[in-house]
Amino acid sequence: MFFAGSQEQFSDHLLHDASPDPIPPPAPSCSKGHRSTLCLRTHHGGTLCLLCFSDLVSDPRAPTVHVSYALSQLSLALSEPLFLRGLLSSHAHFLVSPLVHALSSFEDAPIANQVVDIVRVLCSAEISSFGGDFLGRVADQLSSGALAWSRRQLHMLHCFGVLMNCKNIDIYAQLRGKFSLASQLVEGLQLPSEEIRGEILFVLYKLAALQFLQEDADGADVISSLCPKLLYLSLEALAKTQRDDVRLNCVALLTIMAQLGLFANSHAYSSNSSGEGDDPMQTADTVTEGPRLDVLFAEAIKGPLLSTDSQVQISTLDLIFHYVSQESMPNKQIQLLVEENIADYVFEILRLTECKDPVVNSCLRILDLFYLSEHVFRQRLVVGFPSVLQVFHYVASVPFHPFQVQTLKLIWSSVSDFPGIASSSQVKDIVLLLSRMLERYYSQEMGLLPDAFKIICSILVALVRTPSFAEISDVVTCLQESLRHAVWACLGLPEKDSTQILHAVYLLSEVHAYCSESSSISKLNCTELRRCIIDVCTSHLLPWFLTAVHEIKEEATLGIMETFHSILLQYFDIQVVEFANALVSAAWFSFSFGCLGYFSTDHMRQRVYLMLSSLVDILLGDKMGQPIRDAAPCLPPDPKDLLFLLGQDSSNNPELSTCQPAVLLIFHTSSLHNDRLADDKLVLAALEQYILVNRTSYICELSDSLAMLHLVNLYGICRSRQRESYQISYSLEAERIIFHLLNESNWDLCSCDIHLISFKWLFQQENITKGLTHQIRNISQKLVGNELHNVHGQRSFVRDFAELVSEGDNYGATLLVHLLAQHAGKEDQENGLIPILNLMIAVICIAPTSSDQLSLQGVGSAIQRLFCGSTNSSSGKTFTTLLLLMFNILASVQPEVLRNDESWFALTIKLLNYFSMQGTVLTQNHETLIMVGILCLVLNHSSSGALLEASKSIVLSPVLASKMHTVVDAACSKGPALGENYHGTDIGNSLAFVLLLSFFTMKSLQAVLPAEAVDWQNFFGPSENRESLPVIGVYCHDLCRLMHFGSPVIKLIASYCLLELFTELSEHITAENERLRCSLSYIKSVKAVLVGLIFYEDIRVAINSALCLSIILGLEDMEMEERGETLTTSSWYRLIAEKMSVYLAVPCLPSKVFITHHKPAIYVTVALLKLRNKPGWLRNVLDESCVSRMIQNLTPTNISSEIVLLFREFRRSQYLNTEQIAMLNHIFLASRKQMHRSETQNETVEERAEGTICSVEDHGEICNYLIGLMISESLGHTNPNGSHSQKNRLSDEIEQFFKSVTNGSER
Repeated sequence: MFFAGSQEQFSDHLLHDASPDPIPPPAPSCSKGHRSTLCLRTHHGGTLCLLCFSDLVSDPRAPTVHVSYALSQLSLALSEPLFLRGLLSSHAHFLVSPLVHALSSFEDAPIANQVVDIVRVLCSAEISSFGGDFLGRVADQLSSGALAWSRRQLHMLHCFGVLMNCKNIDIYAQLRGKFSLASQLVEGLQLPSEEIRGEILFVLYKLAALQFLQEDADGADVISSLCPKLLYLSLEALAKTQRDDVRLNCVALLTIMAQLGLFANSHAYSSNSSGEGDDPMQTADTVTEGPRLDVLFAEAIKGPLLSTDSQVQISTLDLIFHYVSQESMPNKQIQLLVEENIADYVFEILRLTECKDPVVNSCLRILDLFYLSEHVFRQRLVVGFPSVLQVFHYVASVPFHPFQVQTLKLIWSSVSDFPGIASSSQVKDIVLLLSRMLERYYSQEMGLLPDAFKIICSILVALVRTPSFAEISDVVTCLQESLRHAVWACLGLPEKDSTQILHAVYLLSEVHAYCSESSSISKLNCTELRRCIIDVCTSHLLPWFLTAVHEIKEEATLGIMETFHSILLQYFDIQVVEFANALVSAAWFSFSFGCLGYFSTDHMRQRVYLMLSSLVDILLGDKMGQPIRDAAPCLPPDPKDLLFLLGQDSSNNPELSTCQPAVLLIFHTSSLHNDRLADDKLVLAALEQYILVNRTSYICELSDSLAMLHLVNLYGICRSRQRESYQISYSLEAERIIFHLLNESNWDLCSCDIHLISFKWLFQQENITKGLTHQIRNISQKLVGNELHNVHGQRSFVRDFAELVSEGDNYGATLLVHLLAQHAGKEDQENGLIPILNLMIAVICIAPTSSDQLSLQGVGSAIQRLFCGSTNSSSGKTFTTLLLLMFNILASVQPEVLRNDESWFALTIKLLNYFSMQGTVLTQNHETLIMVGILCLVLNHSSSGALLEASKSIVLSPVLASKMHTVVDAACSKGPALGENYHGTDIGNSLAFVLLLSFFTMKSLQAVLPAEAVDWQNFFGPSENRESLPVIGVYCHDLCRLMHFGSPVIKLIASYCLLELFTELSEHITAENERLRCSLSYIKSVKAVLVGLIFYEDIRVAINSALCLSIILGLEDMEMEERGETLTTSSWYRLIAEKMSVYLAVPCLPSKVFITHHKPAIYVTVALLKLRNKPGWLRNVLDESCVSRMIQNLTPTNISSEIVLLFREFRRSQYLNTEQIAMLNHIFLASRKQMHRSETQNETVEERAEGTICSVEDHGEICNYLIGLMISESLGHTNPNGSHSQKNRLSDEIEQFFKSVTNGSER
């Protein structure tokens, strides 16, 4: 046999080419004369004689070189598709015996490899039909044991494995004597050669795999019959080998055997290896004595687990999984693996795996099974926790990771069973990872299985209770985010998942309980967590729960209610009170009974009533919900049934006596928050039936309890709503019984919250004025001073009562005044009177308009009788409190109410007499100063046409005038020291009140005295001529001294007094056509003081000074005109005008500053422009360029009435050209349009400022109020609160400017 020519080696061969191969010519006979039919021609022209080839490879004495060459030539020829097709179609079976014989004859490894390759090619071809022959012959060789355990046997085993790996060979049909073959192979496992063991293990693996996939044709279970010996030998081979390929084959075999359940079947025998049985394969002669099978298995797998080949590790882990997960495998086998440290090996693999998915998945699957052995494995988990945590970083970032749940379970087991296992940094890492998972779950960036969500919530609960949690920085913030995202994610699910929401609320309740119980966590962190939990419940969980209750299961409903209830139990927290208010605002009472309609179980009913009782504890006070808790087992789930119980006779039924107060409490509390549990008709009928049925027994006992107040509240609400709907059907007898109880029993209205509707209805009932009078006296006794929050419910009662009195359609004001009048003439009136006075003061402080109703009911007359009937009216606490009440009434009452009230005249005379009894000085005691304040308010009302006679007695009082002059003279004598010594002295503290009294006197003179009775020029005379002032007041030069030397407050009040004085003087001179009688030096000194205050820091003082100076300049100019002289101005006026021009011409100044600080200088400049003979320098200062720059700096938002006044005067004085006037018209028109738009968008009605004083001891507060009143009553130039009047003035000034332009153009 030989090949002519060279042959080319092909790496691959194809049996099906795209184009048909040419048919080679017939081959000639070989050199030995063999038939030509046994010779095959190759594609390259060579010839192969099959008989020569067979003789060569079958001869064991043939040179190996020749054999190897022949095999190589055949291999090259087989790579040609045409040659291979021809061989397989005619002479393929001719090569079977020679090739098998060659394997059994030569120990040369290269020859064996060549033979195996040729066999693989021949058997793998699609049209091959003799693979079974090869398989049978090789199997027979192996079964016979003729080759012993030599190298030739190794080659034969390798070839057998190759044949078994061919897909087109029916192995079970071709194999004969499988049992003897398998037995021979099992015996070979005891040989020391790892190569042979590896080949044997592969063959056995293939046999076992075939058995696992299909049944033997003869029904013989070969692999099972060789156990447990095969198991022992395989495990021993696995334990001894160091080669990964052998390990891989052995692990594959063991895995198949585990899947076949052979390990479980062999455990019973392995427990007693020396025992004998009926099966000869299980005798002591066939089983190698040694350790138990489970122990041997644990030892055998340690080596593969430490392999550097990841495939070996993965296969070994799969073996463990199938070994452990057998249904018949007892848990003690799992425990043994853990005790043999297999878990430690798995943790080590996890640590070194670098998060490669196949290895990680296999490890986590094993650990999940080990988890079944709780006690032993959890101890090992302590060691492997860092490895699990390392993998968790990876698993947490993969959506729907197949072993995400298992990893979370391991984390949860670690931190829950061993709270100290995680360090601070590890706890922080876990919380961060879980928070991120929940955030991604909420944002739908990553999905979570329900079990994963459940375990995440459990892990967070366990972490919160770890010792190091409270010490970790920033972890509370992460926990808050986790809480939010956990709840938000559940609420955002398309379907209402009761299970997930149940775990989310469990997390909320556990964290809230931790905040309440833990002392290690900081107070700030606790507060933040509670706030977060309550915020989540209030803003998200509660609204969702109210709408989804009919779509979720009872278990979830109970879970949410229990969470809410646990929050309510911490009723000492203000945040919990806010949560309770949120619940009742959402009609929680009605919702709770709705839940009882959906879920009518006893557990739900008990939960609802217990939660309502806790809610009542928070809303009404501690332990107020106890009646509901006592009656909870007996209360029905329907509100109508509750009303039915209420209408029954409870005299002989203790259980009913317990239920009825609870029913009243439930309906009472719900009614306070407008939560109607039943129709008002049904409620009223049940209440009337309750009253009528229990009138003789239970109602009498009820009169001293809170249940009576609950009854009264509900009855009043129903009757009031009945009246609003024009229904008059009610029981007169029930009403009579209620009214009798209210008048005769000792009940306390302020001990219980009453609905405003019921409260108002009570005070509209004339038949219970006796009981209401007692209640008013009762609440006044509980007031301490003017504090309104000392008793639970008291603040609400006084506020409601004050608003009730201010409305006027009830008997509140009448009863108050009646109580006040009852104390007139009594000897010991202080103890009972002062509480009533304090209550009236509190009512006015809360609702100032209530003073109108009190005045209409004659409170002035009652106060007068108290003054006249008191034996010592000028001293004591009663007198001080009366003064405070008078001040508050006068400060808040409308003048129209007092027009016909003559009692205030007598009270004014009484106060003036008190002044006459004092010394020569107005002292700074509280009574004196508040009396001066009262006189100021009386004078202020006279400006509106009220209290004219009382005001007249004040302005003409010589005693008051003398005392005022004494205070003013003493203050002026201090000179520069006045500002330093103002505070802390009698004169200093009285001076402000004296000046205020002077201001209000000047404001009222025109109303109380005829015009000819007051000569205003007398105020400009010398101080020594006191008789020239027929009324109380302060001289002009004294006011100037006080403005120059006084403190800021004195400067302010004195400036308003001086402005009022000059305003009245100017009107008087104009009306009487008089001249100034004061000297030029007098006027000059006054102007010097005023000029120095033009740039004062208090803009109000500066504006008042500028206005006074403007009036003086106008009066001087008018007098000079009569004399034919020209008024000369000092350089100060030029300085003022220059500063104004520079300031208004500077661009880009802030609008607010631009509007405010130029006003005083503008008034002075306008006064200079109005002079008949203007100063010559004025036009130089206000030249055309300066005016143009001013106009350019104007915008519609920085215009004030003073600026418009200035430009109007510019136009009148011909300081503006046509272009400038046009620009001003455009700017002013835009400003007016903007002003109209703002008024349309924010329509507000400016009301008169009302103020009340709650303490007579703070005379500074009284002084501040009077100053504010003085400013509001002034001309409006400096009123900071008169924005509405300032807008009107600006609008008027703009209109005047437009008119002046129109009139000027017409001329």
